[in-house]
Amino acid sequence: MTVTRCSWVNPANPRYLDYHDTEWGVPCHDETRLFELLNLEGAQAGLSWQTILNKREHYRAAFDGWDAEKIAAYDADKVAQLLADPGIVRNRLKVAATIANAQAWLRLRDEGSSLDRLMWGYVGGRPIVNDWPAGSLPAKTALSEQISRDLAKRGFKFIGPTIVYAYMQATGMVDDHDPACICRVGRR
Repeated sequence: MTVTRCSWVNPANPRYLDYHDTEWGVPCHDETRLFELLNLEGAQAGLSWQTILNKREHYRAAFDGWDAEKIAAYDADKVAQLLADPGIVRNRLKVAATIANAQAWLRLRDEGSSLDRLMWGYVGGRPIVNDWPAGSLPAKTALSEQISRDLAKRGFKFIGPTIVYAYMQATGMVDDHDPACICRVGRR
């Protein structure tokens, strides 16, 4: 039996295949995973997602299991340590963005909210199921542009509309699986 997946999946890479089959487009409501994916999507800017997936476990270790309280308190020594770490993308702006995102997430929490409540509120708590033709996913949408602006006002960094749309796909806020993909809503 032939299994049909999204046209962008590299079946030769087991990590990528597993990500597509078990995570991408699956609704996520876990705060730590939502925070992790927000930062990984930002780290991916200008790079391939495969690069980030290959570094993902090291990212978790380098950024203290995505503990926002620890990350928000990183000092110059910790930043220098991260910038010397070949297991992550060593980009000063991206590391600084992760720290700023931790601080913004903590402010959000202190306001009595969460990434889950904030992000899923934009889609009414239910995934948007799109019907793009195979291989024609947009890089951004009007909604991702709105969310990007709103997140920036809250102090989040590396959250442009293209990054936000990729985040929406990754966290299942939108289901952009190809129409014939085995992971499409109703086929899981």
